[in-house]
Amino acid sequence: MNVLITGPCGVEKGFIACALGHRACMNGLKVLYLRMTRLISDLAIARGDGRYPKILSKLSKIDLLILDDWGFDILDNQGGQDVLEIFEDRYNVRSTIITSQLPIDNWHETIKKPTLADAILDRVVHNAYKIKLEGESMRKRKSANLPPKVLG
Repeated sequence: MNVLITGPCGVEKGFIACALGHRACMNGLKVLYLRMTRLISDLAIARGDGRYPKILSKLSKIDLLILDDWGFDILDNQGGQDVLEIFEDRYNVRSTIITSQLPIDNWHETIKKPTLADAILDRVVHNAYKIKLEGESMRKRKSANLPPKVLG
């Protein structure tokens, strides 16, 4: 089962995802946290240096994969294909948590090739718990409680 956590910047989507990951670790599961931009970059490099199949194999065996910040960049055809391979290997076998500032209805637009978008989202969205967070940025709220800075 997957978990999709959406909401504006600063509402602690990543914190909740990591807390769920921590609990999974405490229960003896293998957990991996990755930012989407770093994952796509690392897969592109791995394709060039021959590590690509090994990385895909590793990702398929992780009990809980946490992908933070979905939708910051548009997935080009290769990035979309990479993500499809990951989700195809994990579908109905392993769990994934995805965080995003974008509402789930807008995720299709983050994948350049519509057929890839359909395939990816079909494997991710339909078997997922959806958590929509609202509110003000915790960073902003925390900074309001700090004493004023002395200048000069």
